Amino acid sequence: MLIPPVSGGAFRLTEDPVDLAAVVSETADDQAGAIATFQGTVRARSRGRGVIALEYEAYSGMAEQVMAEIAAEVKERYDLREIAITHRTGRVEIGETSVAIAVSAPHRQDAIAACRDVIDALKERVPLWKKELYEGGEEWIGRGS
Repeated sequence: MLIPPVSGGAFRLTEDPVDLAAVVSETADDQAGAIATFQGTVRARSRGRGVIALEYEAYSGMAEQVMAEIAAEVKERYDLREIAITHRTGRVEIGETSVAIAVSAPHRQDAIAACRDVIDALKERVPLWKKELYEGGEEWIGRGS
């Protein structure tokens, strides 16, 4: 599902692999002198245990809406052009991207700061839940990625 904001950017959940270049292209703007990105990947170890994969569940519709709200709030704090966020759902393997964020701005300082604010807010507020799958079991980690 895709919920576009009033002007540019995109906020989506997908079960397909995340294409960072596609997320970046959502933020293209002739007035942007910088595009900052964040790409969260699945690591092989967490909390001292070997991870096999992650599984994400989301309250779709609401998740995309909260992403759009976060983007609107961040746009009020910084001089930005566009923001795009894509987050995986379902099973995500080691090394695969679970979340990609791109922020375009006239200047790099705003793009970088806004990108950090977006991932921090996403982990706190978006209704996404992560289950870590281990060799000997699994554990729900709660909200965030």
